Amino acid sequence: MRSIPPFFQKMSFIFLMLIGLLLCPAHSLAFQDNQTDTDFNQYEGEVVDESNNRPLVFATISVEGTNISTITNTEGDFLLKVPKSITDANVIISFLGYRTKTIPLLQFQPEDNTIGLLVSVTQLSEININAPKDAKALVKETLAKKGEKYFDDHTLMTAFYRETIKKRRRNVSLSEAVVSIYKTPYNSPRNDAVELYKARKSTDYSKLDTVALKLQGGPFNTLYVDIMKYPEYIFAEGSVDNYTFSFDRSTRINDRLIYVIKFNQLETILEPLYTGELFIDVENKTLTSAIYNLNITDRDMAARLFVRRKPSGVDVWPTEVAYRVDYREKGGKWYYGYSSVMMEFKVDWADKLFNSLYSMTAEMAVTDWEKNDSGQLPRNRERVKKSIILSDEAIGFSDPDFWGEYNIIEPEKSIESAIRKIQRQLRRSQRNSK
Repeated sequence: MRSIPPFFQKMSFIFLMLIGLLLCPAHSLAFQDNQTDTDFNQYEGEVVDESNNRPLVFATISVEGTNISTITNTEGDFLLKVPKSITDANVIISFLGYRTKTIPLLQFQPEDNTIGLLVSVTQLSEININAPKDAKALVKETLAKKGEKYFDDHTLMTAFYRETIKKRRRNVSLSEAVVSIYKTPYNSPRNDAVELYKARKSTDYSKLDTVALKLQGGPFNTLYVDIMKYPEYIFAEGSVDNYTFSFDRSTRINDRLIYVIKFNQLETILEPLYTGELFIDVENKTLTSAIYNLNITDRDMAARLFVRRKPSGVDVWPTEVAYRVDYREKGGKWYYGYSSVMMEFKVDWADKLFNSLYSMTAEMAVTDWEKNDSGQLPRNRERVKKSIILSDEAIGFSDPDFWGEYNIIEPEKSIESAIRKIQRQLRRSQRNSK
């Protein structure tokens, strides 16, 4: 019998048959932009490639001397909130393969800040001839150094989490949350704990073909992508030998020379494993980023890994599963900063001529952190359970003070448009029902 990789035991999707159309009161989906909290300044803008104005996706924007940060969305846009008490700090903008840029906060306007980054060209003379020649040995050494190079203190992180569901290119569901991550030291065997601060959602069930797609696990789906904390979910002890590793190229991040190592499962391995790239700072033996995919070699097996429950007469299978994790550095120590999981899949009804194509994305970004000197974790009843379905826990988009001073990933324009459209539809439905 084929074994199931541990990561898939943590992540599953639920397909439920709906009876009729679920409607919420119109006011519960009112999307509010205004904030009543005035203890922070807000800056909006975009990060682009300076040579061609191409948006740079997942660029990091951080406030120097603090733990405040955010990232750009898939359109290169960002939203940065900074306490008013911080006035003369610098803002650091970094992106893999580009030169890091530092800009005084005083130069930022509330809106329309366009930041261009230049590609960082690595000269052959910069390559250390003493650099490791064995890619697999470098990966093993990097994984072994998680207790030296990564946070060795208990840390309390504030993070923003978002789940989106699309039917082809149309947004049909959105759930967002601010969470507290009780991060245990990287050399500790204890798992991290998550506490839900607040969450909100919006779903247009009329676009879901009478099937409600739900993601089980919520923030844990992204948290477990932290390879350095949870290597067992991709490189379990001994499983490194199930892959081939090779040097691909070099690049730069935060002005550090980074080696890119490609990996893929051995052809003799039957169960689905992974293929992708590891970005390793060779000098410090640290993993700075990882981008990888599931090898879907068996459609039915992949479906069994992810689909927890579905109606009869429906076939559901993934066509792509992609992961990403990025780390940040402060004071010579690295820590989890951002991760995402993207899944595309098909839903094939026995009585329909055409199948439906869906995609689901879960992403989480750490926006602030502080040391958790007590090392205490929240009580069990206060923790987010690993079986959580965030869309069932969240309320509508109604609280004007929801975000307050918290940094978030700026919503894509399509998401904002979808929320406004759903709001109008539900208002019309409410009027027609009177």
